[in-house]
Amino acid sequence: MSWSIAFAPFFSWTILVALAVPAALLALALFVARTPGALIRILAIAALILALANPVILREERDPMKSVVALVVDRSQSQSIENRTAQTDQEEAALKKSLARFPQFDVRTVEAKSSGTPSSDATTALFGALSETLKDVAPSRVAGAIMITDGQVHDIPKDVSKLGFDAPIHALITGHADEFDRRIEVTRSPRFGLVNQDQRLTYRVIEEGKGAAQAPVPVQVYLNGDLIAREQATPGADEAVTFQLPRAGKNILELTVARDKGEITGVNNKAIAVVDGIRENLRVLLVSGEPHAGERTWRNLLKSDAAVDLVHFTILRPPEKQDGTPIDELSLIAFPTRELFVEKIHDFDLIIFDRYQERGVLPSLYFDYIAQYVENGGAMLIAAGPEYAGPESIANTPLQAVLPALPTGQVEEKAFYPDVSDLGKKHPVTRNLPGSDSTPPDWSPWFRSIDVDQPKGETVMTGPDKKPLLVLNRVGEGRIALLLSDQEWLWSRGFQGGGPHVALFRRLAHWLMKEPQLEEESLDASARGSDLVVTRQTIGDDPGPATVITPSGKAVKVPMKNVSSGLWEGVLKTNEIGLFQAANGDLRALGTVGPVNPREYRDAISTTAKLQPIADASHGSVRRIGSADTSDVVVPRIVPISGRADGNGRDWIGLKTTDETILKGVDRTPLFAGFLGLAVLLLALSATWYREGR
Repeated sequence: MSWSIAFAPFFSWTILVALAVPAALLALALFVARTPGALIRILAIAALILALANPVILREERDPMKSVVALVVDRSQSQSIENRTAQTDQEEAALKKSLARFPQFDVRTVEAKSSGTPSSDATTALFGALSETLKDVAPSRVAGAIMITDGQVHDIPKDVSKLGFDAPIHALITGHADEFDRRIEVTRSPRFGLVNQDQRLTYRVIEEGKGAAQAPVPVQVYLNGDLIAREQATPGADEAVTFQLPRAGKNILELTVARDKGEITGVNNKAIAVVDGIRENLRVLLVSGEPHAGERTWRNLLKSDAAVDLVHFTILRPPEKQDGTPIDELSLIAFPTRELFVEKIHDFDLIIFDRYQERGVLPSLYFDYIAQYVENGGAMLIAAGPEYAGPESIANTPLQAVLPALPTGQVEEKAFYPDVSDLGKKHPVTRNLPGSDSTPPDWSPWFRSIDVDQPKGETVMTGPDKKPLLVLNRVGEGRIALLLSDQEWLWSRGFQGGGPHVALFRRLAHWLMKEPQLEEESLDASARGSDLVVTRQTIGDDPGPATVITPSGKAVKVPMKNVSSGLWEGVLKTNEIGLFQAANGDLRALGTVGPVNPREYRDAISTTAKLQPIADASHGSVRRIGSADTSDVVVPRIVPISGRADGNGRDWIGLKTTDETILKGVDRTPLFAGFLGLAVLLLALSATWYREGR
């Protein structure tokens, strides 16, 4: 309770001053003239002016306010190393119990996790969490902050004034003083590179702490999960590795260094580099057996793609044709058969035979070369016309060994709607083709198809009477597609609305080129915000759950949900960042959440050095709470302090107490109100009257 005097004048202060000034002049004149009774008259005037000012005695009832203590608990990923989590839990419980004995403290606990986004590096932001928890607290009420952390904090202010309060910062460090860690970092990596061209990556192995020997250590290099190199690296020195990207799109390069038995963690013994593969212009050889209405469809489609280098030949004049025209007057270009199909066949990424028939242009041996080209990893598309069912069909050449279906000799000449088969609805080449979701499909009909017998591979589209129309197959290391109609040009010409010829044939070409997005059986792992999304493409049934290995080494089962035909998806909600390994059946995939090499694991050794300057500047302390010899932690005593007292002792930490109070009520007692005021005024007037009477 506190007492004070205030004024509540009956008139404004302007009026009171206007009355007080002549009264003061009159009192001064009485005093200077030494008029008898001047003192009594002056006192009477003063009492009257004081009564008009209405002095009031205030009696305030106040309660002391609590000082706010911020207990910041580091729950970032580096705190999961060794027994730091257990140390943190023990220390937090002990501190809460100790602080509960002090009623003058209001304890606010905040857990700070790794902060960041998938596109930015994650950090341990303890001071950001501290600022957030104290944003509604007056600086004078802050008792201080206690941080339980491994010392790897990334948002330490450079100046103590940036804290916004004047109170001690105490850091209690987990881990122990004699830690040793080995890690590997990518120092330089290309962001993108050409497929099948040499690329160069630079990395460095770093050893820190007690036991760092700086002797060469083994390093393994993986590309998309496959081991491609074994290296010996000297810690502290830059090393280089050369590799080639096997495919377009995202490629993940993983470097792992052997773990030492004395290390505190093996999580940072791997480093990741993501390199986007770019395929050079696709080299396509298009051989048209004869001019026909659909020939220009293939040419226009391929020429419209800037990434395609097209070589196109049309067989206009077979060798046996003799019309008497002199050789020197012919304007036709001789078909360079040996150059294309022997010397440079492996320079082509895709060979297309469009209504081609065997008329002696290519020797039989060259078809054998083409079959070997496919088996060794090449790609071939056959757009068949009536010739495929005739005696001059390429099915009667050595190419027969790689063909997915052989003709029966029958040609269907009737209208039909090309339809996506049940298998094709799951296959990435034909899944969700525009117009395929209605019956009949929302595209124009075709009028001719070629019958085949016992197709091999995958029939993704059907023709009349559900007969095969588009068949895909793998042969050795290569791929082959067979389109059993020459009517695709109707779609490109817009006949009866046309059809999705661009989407279909581009997907078909990319499947033949082994683009990962168009694989029938594939597994992919990618980030969606802070979650890991595992996507399974299959033309089979339920693939079952996926197994995910997190960056910390924990194995998690992720159930897969069917999201559309042939697509299954599983979502793993995680607080971890870094490289995740997903597996389903024989398939493996790598994916990253957040930065590929998170800052949380770059410096894993616990330290007191980073927080020491800010603790000293705030009159706080930094101390370790554990050691390698015991699982117990040291809990310092809590001591309330005031003013600018030092908050650091040998076995105790100080927290400030505040002088702030909260007002609960006020009693007002006017001095000149009631009988007291009347008595004073009457006394002054009576004394003046009495003196005048004398």
